[in-house]
Order: sequence, then structure tokens, then C-alpha cells
Amino acid sequence: VVENEIQARIDNIFSNLERLEILSSKEPPNKRQNAKLRVDQLKYDVQHLQTALRNFQHRRYLREQQERQREELLARTFTTNDSDTTIPIDETLQFNESLQSAHRGMDELIGSGTNILQGLRDQRVTLKGTHKKILDVANMLGLSNTVMRLIEKRAFQDKVLMLGGMALTCVIMFLVVQYLT
Repeated sequence: VVENEIQARIDNIFSNLERLEILSSKEPPNKRQNAKLRVDQLKYDVQHLQTALRNFQHRRYLREQQERQREELLARTFTTNDSDTTIPIDETLQFNESLQSAHRGMDELIGSGTNILQGLRDQRVTLKGTHKKILDVANMLGLSNTVMRLIEKRAFQDKVLMLGGMALTCVIMFLVVQYLT
């Protein structure tokens, strides 16, 4: 009876809080945030009360169930060949075997995961080595390209120098022939 009365009061508080929430949204903007915060705090407190009531009811239910089972056990009369006194060992044994099987399966799964991780680590090391070799080859090719560009540039400069020298020699020969003859 007391629990039902407490539950009714908590429900009443929830309905009042819903009205308070509506009213807090109608407050002036500068007070609205504070009012909303207070309503949320009250809701939180009421939810705690609700949870505490449920926990109390659950504990009371468990206590009553234990008392019923205790009374049932104490009131029971056992006979020598009563089928209720048998212990279900077969079911327990099957349950234990199932647990052991699940345990082995989990161990195999963990081992498989460990092997997969190790394989991924090995692949990472291999890929890092390959990446380094590719970068070395790319650097060599880059160096070769640089050397080729320098050779081409030098060949172009040599050609310009040769043509310039030929032109200068022709000019000098022309001037020598012009002024000396």
C-alpha cells in the first residue's frame, strides 16, 4: 500500500514537472535557462527516487521469493525413493561440457586472431622494406634524370659556344682580310 502511494506521488511529481517544463519555456529569455536547469535537476532527482523505489521493490520481491522457497523446502517431506530428490547431474555435466567447448572455441578464436595480427605485422614489415626499395629506385631514377638533364644542358651550352666561336673566328678572319689586304 505504501509503495503504491509512493508510486502515485512520484507519477504526480512527473506530471507537475511536465507542466513546469512548459511554464519554464514561457519564462523571459534571461531566466529561461536557469528555470530549465532547475526543472532538469528536479527530473533527475525524481528519476533517482523512481529507481530507488524499483530497487527496493525488487529486493523485497527477491526476499519474499527466498522466504517462500525456504518455507517450501522446510515444509517438504522427503521419502526414500522420491523423484524430486534426484540431482540432475546429466544436465549439469552437459552444461559443463558445453561451457568447456565454448571455452575451447574462444581460445581458438583468440589464437586465430593473434595469428592474423602477427601476419599483418609481418606484411607491414615486408611492405615497409618494399616501399624503401621503391623510394631508393625512384631516387636513383631521379638522380639519373638529373644527370641526363645536366648532360643535355652541357651539350646545348657546348653547341652554343662552338657556334659563337665559329662566328667570332669568321668575323676575325673577315676583319684581317679586310684591313690587311
